[in-house]
Amino acid sequence: MFIRSERLFLRPGWPEDWAELHALIDDEAVVRNLARAPWPYGPDDARNFAALPQADRHPHFFVTLPGAHGSRLVGCVGLVEAGGDAELGYWIAQRHWGQGYATEAVRALLSFARTLGHRRVIATPFADNAASARVLAKAGFRPTGEVRQLRSPARNAPTAALVHAVNLVAPVDADGPEDGGFEPMRRAA
Repeated sequence: MFIRSERLFLRPGWPEDWAELHALIDDEAVVRNLARAPWPYGPDDARNFAALPQADRHPHFFVTLPGAHGSRLVGCVGLVEAGGDAELGYWIAQRHWGQGYATEAVRALLSFARTLGHRRVIATPFADNAASARVLAKAGFRPTGEVRQLRSPARNAPTAALVHAVNLVAPVDADGPEDGGFEPMRRAA
């Protein structure tokens, strides 16, 4: 499975990607915002992640930036099964922050998630990660009001995470939602 967006190429990881992966994610500023990545992040962790097989309904991708001399890895994006929901996870290497790559990669994955038959995707950024909340909002996610306590191995204690969700629905017509057909989840009144 491969996904092409305007500037990015999302592809499966390959075992030989481990060194480039390790060089980018072995950064506490990145890993402290991830609930599933170990800390410290060692070479064996990178080897294991790069060699993970793809899951049919919950794939993960290396986010790469194609250029004249090949593609550089800038991060990862993927879905995991979480209590019956598809949960989005992503990270972008610190040197690539602020360039819109996270938003572009998330939008591309959401389009693909719709083709896989997912109707709803959630994300659980830590409450102190405002940048991630902005990325999710740009991709059509909305806070649900639910707060979960998650533990990141790079943090010393459970930390509040705010559940965000998006419904993946087909646009009704050409004048449909400007966000590409993603309908934000509405909070129950």
